[in-house]
Amino acid sequence: MDFGLIGYPLKHSFSKEVHSLFSNYQYEINELEESSFDDFMTRKNFKGINVTIPYKQKVIPYLDEIDDYAKEINAVNTIINTNGKLKGYNTDFFGVVSSFTFFNSFNKDYCYIILGTGATSNTIAYTLKFLGAHYVKKCYRENSKVKGDLLYSELEKDFTNVPLYIINTTPNGMYPHHSDETLIDLTKFKNLKGVMDVVYNPLKTKILQDAEKLGVQVSSGLYMLVAQAIFAGKYFLNDKSKLDPFHFYPSIDYLRNGDLVRANKICGNILTEDIFSYYDICRKNKLNIVLTGMPTCGKSTLGKEISKKYNYDFIDTDELIENRINMKVSDYIKSNGEAKFRDIESDIIKEIATRNHVVISTGGGVVLRDENITNLKYNGKIFFINRSLELLKPSDDRPLTSNQSSLTKKYNERLPIYKKTCDIEINGDNDYTSRINDIFANL
Repeated sequence: MDFGLIGYPLKHSFSKEVHSLFSNYQYEINELEESSFDDFMTRKNFKGINVTIPYKQKVIPYLDEIDDYAKEINAVNTIINTNGKLKGYNTDFFGVVSSFTFFNSFNKDYCYIILGTGATSNTIAYTLKFLGAHYVKKCYRENSKVKGDLLYSELEKDFTNVPLYIINTTPNGMYPHHSDETLIDLTKFKNLKGVMDVVYNPLKTKILQDAEKLGVQVSSGLYMLVAQAIFAGKYFLNDKSKLDPFHFYPSIDYLRNGDLVRANKICGNILTEDIFSYYDICRKNKLNIVLTGMPTCGKSTLGKEISKKYNYDFIDTDELIENRINMKVSDYIKSNGEAKFRDIESDIIKEIATRNHVVISTGGGVVLRDENITNLKYNGKIFFINRSLELLKPSDDRPLTSNQSSLTKKYNERLPIYKKTCDIEINGDNDYTSRINDIFANL
């Protein structure tokens, strides 16, 4: 291959789509098992590659030369082949600096705790110290192959009240293991300032969702992915004139002093491209539009209109349920009860949550279970279609809201839940065009 990514596993990878946004070179995903790793590196049948887990350190012995900063970090994520000579770089460093800048997530007085002790943790730790952070520690499990500075048990014991910023550099929460339990309980840290996750698939991991519930700042791994990919592309095309931390020093000075406007401007000038624009395109290409609200608020019609107009796949969860049970939802609830119906609904939600760029019309009661909201938010933004009670219609096809009395009761019960669980509230009394415009203005 000319250019591409090596690692294992790679089912989660967005790298090919990201590189296609700003380049015209052919980029391939090569899910490389360890048994084939030595042969691949020895043959050198590539012009340039990105490297991800578990090979960021394993590639180093195969290199003829390594960039000074990659050497200090002891991790390589970009390799250039020049007439059979391999040189390694670390563009994750630039991605991390850009991410700290964009999300305003750097404060030298915070205690930075890094979850994990692998190659990415080295990059994060090096970058934080490069920026001037006073306190940076790696957290590890007792059975970890590589030891860190603190055990997880020590973290929960000793850091409950300090100004804490947590960064996950482990694969915990990464697709297809996105539903695994998080490594730590964020509620134990009373002075938590923010959480960054280098995982980008799903878009919003469980630890980021937990952080949002606590009202603290979150930083997605997708921005770091896009930023480092742009820098890697510069190396691929031999455009290396500004790819050196020296050019970041003005940005870093502004970053240290909290001047994010100037720091962002410097980062943008270095690249001559707007990282955010590519990040935003990639994010929207992956993001699901999730519609919640009462029965007859217009979710299905709205979803179909969005699907047709903007080339999204459309999913109606009630239709999927009916296909599975081979009967109408109303009949199933009458025969088996609401609880069994909710179990099937939750299973359906869990299955579709890993998809990307779909518009999902949910059943009226989907918000009643927290697990549904967690699953829908992995890759989705939830829009509550808030239609006035007087415009909603009872229906015999909906046994839980078959008459005005039951409809009113359900509306009053669910309204605060809809508001609490949504990301954006949409005025459901407006016409469909206005509703669609409101949704896309808030993506």
